[in-house]
Amino acid sequence: MNEYINPIEQLIHSTVRILCIDKDGNQSSGTGYIFFFCEKGDESIPCIVTNKHVVDNGTKGIFHLTLKSDNGKPLIGQYEQITLDNLPKYCINHPDSETDLVAIPIGPILNSAEAVGKKYYYVPLSKSLLADDELLNTLSSMEQVVMIGYPNGIWDAEHNLPIIRRGITATHPKLPLNGKREFLIDAACFPGSSGSPVFLANIGSFIDAKGSLVAGTRIALLGTLYAGPQHTATGEVVTIKVPTDTKTLSIGKIPNNLGFVIQASELLELDAEVDKHTKPKPVIMRNSPCPCNSGLKYKQCCGKLT
Repeated sequence: MNEYINPIEQLIHSTVRILCIDKDGNQSSGTGYIFFFCEKGDESIPCIVTNKHVVDNGTKGIFHLTLKSDNGKPLIGQYEQITLDNLPKYCINHPDSETDLVAIPIGPILNSAEAVGKKYYYVPLSKSLLADDELLNTLSSMEQVVMIGYPNGIWDAEHNLPIIRRGITATHPKLPLNGKREFLIDAACFPGSSGSPVFLANIGSFIDAKGSLVAGTRIALLGTLYAGPQHTATGEVVTIKVPTDTKTLSIGKIPNNLGFVIQASELLELDAEVDKHTKPKPVIMRNSPCPCNSGLKYKQCCGKLT
């Protein structure tokens, strides 16, 4: 008999706490999750997905991966720190400058570790877990969700595990909120939550589109948290990207228990961008026509030596 594993116990191993350090040594933290892009058969490109604003201004990125035992299980409490110097060179931004998503390929890190007999335990997310239109059409405006991340930089450092919080969708996850590919959840979005994956989380039973109680489990990635409306000390309501640190501000801001989530379908746009940036570049002979279609030879155009 196969041992039942609660899906949340697996999903907590999909996230990583991201610590960024800028050129002045200032630190900020956020959340990322491991996603397999460009899947073709058994091949894929593993990346950490987070918000652009989490890694903005960071020159160094740090995250931790749990080690894996010989029988394929996580060695809870045994993990290693991974440091990425010159962080910007690893980042692949979503093609829409207004969409706060970035992918950081980690395949070389995983391959280097495996080459010396070291394996990391993680549970990658992939296209198969994305909430597609067929599923979204069966959902109501209020569904149970789980957000996994590192609010205020809080985490179980001894076991390398994140914080789990439950909530509900505050607007329908399929409908673009105010014309943008995002929706609202009812959950407090504290600093450090940026980049947290938000999952539809029906475990054991759920209500179907006809209002009937169904025995079963539904887990799907609905999107990525990136911002939240907050009250200022004067009572004004403003929408800001979830901060990545907890420094004192001159104007107090209080989360009003709502969060903006980028729809999971935006990962498909990011998938195409990852594919474009990681494809081997063809060798162009210097006397060949320039690929920019200028009509000049490559050596006289884009391949001109400076």
